[in-house]
Amino acid sequence: MEISPELESISHSRSRQKHLSLSDRLALIGLIDEGMRMGSSESPVLADLFSELWELVNETASGSKINRLQPEQSRNGFRMFEVNSDSGENLGRLNMLYLKKPIPCYYLAYVEVSSPFRRKGLGNKMLRHFREFLDQKSSVGLLDNIIPKNDPTYDIYIKQAWEPIESIIGDAIPETGDYMIYIPPRLHNKNLREPILKLLYHLKRKREAIDMRDNEMMVQRTIEEFKQLYTALTTYFDTEIQKGITTPLMKFMFTRFVTKLIAFRRRIGELIGYTGGESMEQLSIAPGIAAMPVQSYAPQGMGGRTASIRGDWSLSAKLSGILEEHPARVIESLPNYRRPSFTAWLKERQLDSSHPLTIGDLMDLGFDPTRLKEITIDGEAFIFERIQSRQLPELEKKKEMLEQLESKLNSAKARHALIKVNPPLLVIVDRGNAYVLRHKVNGIHWEEALEQIQSASSLKNLNMTVSIDRLILATVRKANETASSQLGMSEEMFSEKVAWFVSWNLQHNYPKMMIEFSGSYFEAVWAA
Repeated sequence: MEISPELESISHSRSRQKHLSLSDRLALIGLIDEGMRMGSSESPVLADLFSELWELVNETASGSKINRLQPEQSRNGFRMFEVNSDSGENLGRLNMLYLKKPIPCYYLAYVEVSSPFRRKGLGNKMLRHFREFLDQKSSVGLLDNIIPKNDPTYDIYIKQAWEPIESIIGDAIPETGDYMIYIPPRLHNKNLREPILKLLYHLKRKREAIDMRDNEMMVQRTIEEFKQLYTALTTYFDTEIQKGITTPLMKFMFTRFVTKLIAFRRRIGELIGYTGGESMEQLSIAPGIAAMPVQSYAPQGMGGRTASIRGDWSLSAKLSGILEEHPARVIESLPNYRRPSFTAWLKERQLDSSHPLTIGDLMDLGFDPTRLKEITIDGEAFIFERIQSRQLPELEKKKEMLEQLESKLNSAKARHALIKVNPPLLVIVDRGNAYVLRHKVNGIHWEEALEQIQSASSLKNLNMTVSIDRLILATVRKANETASSQLGMSEEMFSEKVAWFVSWNLQHNYPKMMIEFSGSYFEAVWAA
């Protein structure tokens, strides 16, 4: 198949052309489709279509963030307080900066609703709680609203009695952004113009650290890129969508699109100033597309590369049967890893683990359960994690770092929990994906553990007695501090490179802890 110079430039010269028009995208999809059917190794690969989106997602998610492990140590000096229900459930967190002079002020930087309580209007309740807090303190509330004006959640603050700052200071300062202010009742009759102007001056000096305006711009750019790519996909496959039919390429492309979308939705939750998490709802998926079965690996003939394997050769010999078949197809047919949040989702809908997932299911879950697969080798449990081939250099660096850490730990503990590592053992590359094999540990990611404590009734009651949530944070913080010091890295940098898991009984969804008179502690924590 011949490729015109113009289209070749589109598909292979990203540095010269940073933005693809709708016609460019349609041409690329057409070339990918035709090349796959003809088996041409010269055709563009999916990365050419998604590369700008990948770059924007990574660039956006690297903005100024709240450190989830230690919010009080985020680079900008913000503090955090939690919002709890009457029954003790943690509904979420508000991160803010307290400014004492020239007038008491709490600058709201970040609002986070805990995962089990999202999409239930609790963001409004948290803001009402914050307003009551400001009334009690007789302090001014200030925020920089980075939610796009065309966003459905833009007026969330107006409904909570916040007002544009121009109503207090007039147009005294050009380019004040979208600052909004809340004035508590005791200050209603005071002339606040001069104190507020000074507050804005102090905040302007911190702008480089806060960096919310950049966050806003990048979030908007990335959402727009998602919209444009979605338009291109629905336009190209319009005939199939109208007829209610699907093709392997169609399912694969929409699956890849949606997995990127939910990953982006999750990652921007950490951005400072992005208090409009629900704004991602403006990116809705049409019912016909949502009903499509998930297809996580490229159709036969796409990419054209032979499967390869690297890593522990003793393990690879035991997996030779997978290589003799079609590795991606065999691995993707394995059972999904039964993480507690996925098991609870299935139970709520009265589905079993063999339920064939759809693209709409991924949107509903907020994560992709098919990314992790369970396999037993010689009676030992392992996990296959699917990543994209382009992430392999980063994976290799992480593997070296974890192996180096393992050699230095010497049975180190964090709050009496043994610190362990779970590095990659081998990698199988096929159909544009890399399948990373690791031991299956008796633990779950620390953030999912916190989510389970908030959603499982049996754990809520235990938490009120033992304070498991605080123990999780304290243990992971100490483990992260110990591990980073062993490698001579900052705690924040190390926590961004690894995932921490706490010991957990997966079968009964219960923390694996020792509860003693002198105190409680987890059995182990793993860095992976």
